[in-house]
Amino acid sequence: MEDTEVREVLETVRTLVRDRVIPLEDQIDSTDEMPDELKRLAAEVGLYGFAIPEAYGGLGLSMSQEARLVMELGYTTPAFRSLFGTNNGIAGHVLMEGGTEEQKKTHLPRLASGEWTASFALTEDEAGSDPAGLKTHVTKTDDGYSITGSKRYITNAPVADVFMVFARHGATAKTSRDISAFMVPRDTPGLTVGPRDRKMGQHGAWTAEVYFDNVRVPADALIGGSAGEGNGYLTAMRCLAHGRLHIASLCVGLAQRLLDESISYALERRQSGRPIAEFQLIQGMIADSQTDVMAGRSLVLAAAESFDAGTDTRMGPSCAKYFASEMVGRVADRAVQIHGGAGYMRGVAVERFYRDARLFRIYEGTSQIQQIMIAKQAFATART
Repeated sequence: MEDTEVREVLETVRTLVRDRVIPLEDQIDSTDEMPDELKRLAAEVGLYGFAIPEAYGGLGLSMSQEARLVMELGYTTPAFRSLFGTNNGIAGHVLMEGGTEEQKKTHLPRLASGEWTASFALTEDEAGSDPAGLKTHVTKTDDGYSITGSKRYITNAPVADVFMVFARHGATAKTSRDISAFMVPRDTPGLTVGPRDRKMGQHGAWTAEVYFDNVRVPADALIGGSAGEGNGYLTAMRCLAHGRLHIASLCVGLAQRLLDESISYALERRQSGRPIAEFQLIQGMIADSQTDVMAGRSLVLAAAESFDAGTDTRMGPSCAKYFASEMVGRVADRAVQIHGGAGYMRGVAVERFYRDARLFRIYEGTSQIQQIMIAKQAFATART
């Protein structure tokens, strides 16, 4: 997409976020529901397919362009972005990275339009940070495959129309090369979704467990066709690399909102007859948060540029996700501190964002997993 078109998209999304989503943040948090009107508006402006190529009905944003867009989305409740995040991110990218041309042409337009909501069904009870250890297994049948197992913490599972399911061939754990990905419609017999999880934050973004009891799918449900058998783990890793930059961008957007809330409050709140913005210790926290936000934005945009160029699709995404998710936690903590007692009260934006921000250090690969990946890449580079 041309830069002028991208600027128009960014302005449209910025207006949507500030005029339509922000006024509903408290309602979304208290009811754990996303208004249908916001779902409709998201589809109308193309948010269900911003990362999907134009050839398949999406906007076709590059990673650098997507990062700028997601920073705008990050300025409000993360639940809004979660509506369409998996269609563009880890679920949609399963098809984009591993699907056959026929699978892409058939299914990606339905994700891009918002007709379908997709879920990425990888995480299990004993396979989170190490997805190679998953136990959900698949066996061949006369006309396709049968999947048995369970997944947990699956984003959008309660409303998903289709699941990108990762399963191991055979019930015995072997290696990552035994894992394949399958596209499974929600109404497939044997597939059931558990009750919505009760989470600390990010209310309005639903997750749940998903169960597969001898779920039979046709042969063409295998992502990548016959050539895709055993490629599921590699496909998942490529999807997660993109997803980490996406989440890092989201963290930068949320950190900017927290900083703006902190500055506004410091200018308005008076203590000892003057605004607390005049107190040097408050200024110190504002300065630290401003520096964090600028550092995070620069790192994410630089990593996205390298990702687009193909010069770094591993180290950069991990560094960006690690730094940005930790950074937004620091900014959120300072925001609550600057607000004092008010920052601990429900109905105050920074209290809600403090809860929301905590999840970013966990999903799409924990901070500890990012540390390991970064160190391995650093050592590998030194050895070459």
